[in-house]
Amino acid sequence: MDKAKLKHIAIIMDGNGRWAQCRSHERIWGHIRGSKIVSNIVEEADDLGVQALTLYAFSTENWSRPLGEVTVLFKLLKKFLLKERSRILKNNIQFKVMGDTSKLPEKTKSLIKDLEEESNSNTGLKLTFAFGYGGRDEIVQAANNFIKENPGKELTEELLQSYLLMPHLGDVDLMIRTGGDQRISNFLLWQSAYAELYFTETKWPDFTRVEFRKIVEFVSKRERRFGNVCSSDLQTSKLMAVENKEIITNL
Repeated sequence: MDKAKLKHIAIIMDGNGRWAQCRSHERIWGHIRGSKIVSNIVEEADDLGVQALTLYAFSTENWSRPLGEVTVLFKLLKKFLLKERSRILKNNIQFKVMGDTSKLPEKTKSLIKDLEEESNSNTGLKLTFAFGYGGRDEIVQAANNFIKENPGKELTEELLQSYLLMPHLGDVDLMIRTGGDQRISNFLLWQSAYAELYFTETKWPDFTRVEFRKIVEFVSKRERRFGNVCSSDLQTSKLMAVENKEIITNL
């Protein structure tokens, strides 16, 4: 597999609550189990040579969930930051959080800021957590910020791209959603315009490095056309054009 073919992979880590409920546990147990999967997938992405991995940890819509569940998610983020800090730095990973983190506890916000600063010059995998994030909100904010800074100037795709939260990550090449649902749920809407989509029935707590690698290898074999025609169709078109020219000439 060409390691550089899929540069940016995004994952919607879904199915935690349902995983727990299927085992007669409260939903929070699914989140606790699911949080333990993250490090394995980050390591696998790094081993595969992926340049950027963006994980949907908490959406703008998730604020409507029960307070107890939201509180657990906050605590799990803090635990991840404390536990994985040294490994992130050791493996040359650049860590960022995108989204509205204003409602997080001050200690957690401080941990995020410190790790972002410590890993900022790292040149390896770009690991981004989307927390308090919504794709529509990101686009609206980008457009409004551009208008404020450039009154009267026409907005282009390139300019809007530069005003997104993490423009350096570029477009998403592959978006994976675990848990069985087949939608992208307001995640990286602009960046995923031409992303390959892969939906697996596996719930996030059961998602493994092996399945992740198989998905990446499978999708890497797809021919991505970006609105163009595939190479075989192009060759056929050329042959037909030659034949048509000969027919017209002989008329």
